[in-house]
Amino acid sequence: MDFKQIEAFVNVVRYKSFSKAADATFFTQPTISTHIRNLEKELGVKLLDRKSRIVEMTPQGCKFYKYAVEMINARAQAFDALNGNSEAIGGILEIQTSSIPAVTFLPDLLSGFRTEHQGIQYYVSVSDTQTVIDNITERRGEIGFIGEKISSSSIECTKVAVDRSVLIAPVNYELSSSIKLADAIRYPFIWRETGSATRRTFELAALRAGFEKDVFEVAALVDDMDTTIRSVEAGLGVAIISEKVASSLGGRVRVAEIEDFTEDRTFYMINLKSISFSPAAAAFSEYVRENLDN
Repeated sequence: MDFKQIEAFVNVVRYKSFSKAADATFFTQPTISTHIRNLEKELGVKLLDRKSRIVEMTPQGCKFYKYAVEMINARAQAFDALNGNSEAIGGILEIQTSSIPAVTFLPDLLSGFRTEHQGIQYYVSVSDTQTVIDNITERRGEIGFIGEKISSSSIECTKVAVDRSVLIAPVNYELSSSIKLADAIRYPFIWRETGSATRRTFELAALRAGFEKDVFEVAALVDDMDTTIRSVEAGLGVAIISEKVASSLGGRVRVAEIEDFTEDRTFYMINLKSISFSPAAAAFSEYVRENLDN
C-alpha cells in the first residue's frame, strides 16, 4: 500500500467520479483506476461501488475512508513539521457548506486565504445543513459551514457570522416592506429542502405563532438557492432567504421583513473534534477565526 493509492481512493470519494478525480489530481483515469484496483487487491475488499454513474463507497470503503484521510493528513503534517515553512502549505482543502454561507461570506474567505497560500485547491460541496453535518461526521470534508448550532460531543461549533431571514416575492406582487406572518401565509411558498436550517427556523417561528405546516400553500420544493430565487422572479411564489443574499438581488424581487419573525440567524464553522487537521485545514480554520466577526 502506498500513498498514491490512498490519495486516489480519497479523491474518487471526494469527487464521486474517477474522471473528476483524475482531472483534479492531474493523473489519467486509467492511473487512478489502477491505483484503486491495486489497493483493493492488497486489502482484500471492494472499496468502491462502480455500478452507478456516481461512484459510492461500499460498507468496507466507508470503514477504510476515515483511516485513509487520517493517513494523508498525518503525512502532510509530518512534511509540514520537517519543512517548518507555513508559507508552503498546499493540497486539496475539502469544505462542506450549506447554501447561504456558500453565496455570502465563504467565497471571500476562500479567495483571501488562497492569496496567502497559493498552493491550495478547494473542493467545495454545497448542500443543506443536515447533509453538511452528516458529511463532516462521515469525514467527507474537514471543515463545514452551517446555519444553526448543534449539540454534539463529537463536533466543534465556532460562531463565524450573523444574518437574518426575509421574505422575497415577485416584483408584480403588491407587498409592503414589512408584513406579519398571518399575511405572509396567504402567498404560495417555494420551500427549501427538509434539511434546510432556514426552512426549519421559519417553520418553528410559524408554529410558535400558532400556524401549523399545513396552512402553507407549497408551490414548489427546491434544493438550490439560485433556482429558488429564479422561481420567485418568474412569479411562482414567495420564499424565505438570507437578508444578505436578498440585498444583492437589486430590483429583481420585492423584499419584506416579517414583523413576527425577526430573530438573527447565526452561522457556524464545524469540524470533528477527534480528527487531526491537515495543515491546509488547520491554517484555514485559523484564518476564518481571524477574519470573521464572531
